[in-house]
Amino acid sequence: MLSGFDWLRRSKSGAELLATMAYLSTNPEAPLAHTEMGPPRSATAGPCLRCWIYPRIEDGEPYCKACGDIHNRARGLSTTSRNAVVLWGFFNQLPTEILDGGGGNRKGRLLGCYIHDANHFLVAINRWQVRSWLQDLTLYHGFDLRGILQIFPTTGPGIRTGMDDVLCRAIHQDLYMPMGQLQVRFFSAPYQLLKPRLRAQRGMLIFDLADFLNLLQMVEIFRALLRPEEQQEFKELASLGAKQESQFYWGRYLGRLEQRPRDMLTAWNMRQWPEYRIKVFYELLDYVPFIPAD
Repeated sequence: MLSGFDWLRRSKSGAELLATMAYLSTNPEAPLAHTEMGPPRSATAGPCLRCWIYPRIEDGEPYCKACGDIHNRARGLSTTSRNAVVLWGFFNQLPTEILDGGGGNRKGRLLGCYIHDANHFLVAINRWQVRSWLQDLTLYHGFDLRGILQIFPTTGPGIRTGMDDVLCRAIHQDLYMPMGQLQVRFFSAPYQLLKPRLRAQRGMLIFDLADFLNLLQMVEIFRALLRPEEQQEFKELASLGAKQESQFYWGRYLGRLEQRPRDMLTAWNMRQWPEYRIKVFYELLDYVPFIPAD
């Protein structure tokens, strides 16, 4: 029979994953309560068309009771899932103050939560809440937590790489990570989990938690002080590298900026940043809300 974890790994999209997590939180015993197997597939009958194990609710219906409930919940979660990210944690201990015992939502930020065992957990959260969630993690636990936290966005319906494949890849990869200091593995797109080595070779994958939080804070300031067209222009200038004409364009660019953003870019020395850090920096723009500067 399928366990709750098996149901999660049957999610094809982010909306289905959120719906499954909500279903498990309100029906914790439901997945294990199924004992009857559906009939073999034939021209006139067959099992549920989603799980392919349990019997359909009734003739003419495509799903079993659990899959039907998950499917109905997922219909209203498409918009939510577009802004959601998934965090798969493998820690030396569960962050109980944040997860509140496996399903609590003390500050109303979690879109879903599932605790697998004493070391593994899965949460879904709005991408704009990632920074505050990680800050609480460090506030409550300090240096007591060790392990790896993988962050990746959800997939949409009809995408070739489904949420089930992405989640299984994340689970598989934590087997090879040492239980040292708390680190973050950041994926800006779901398909990157299928070939993480390429991202790791470019220095865009693994971060210390403090470095990752610092980047998020800098991105928030960057987004507040620079207008969208100025952000794009800086990205284009950064791609020029050490070319001779870059000095001319850089000086002209700084001359058009106001004093505060100009001081920010100079203090951070962003022009000298390596290409991979600039790329990750721009990937994180979607992970911070826009807060206008005072």
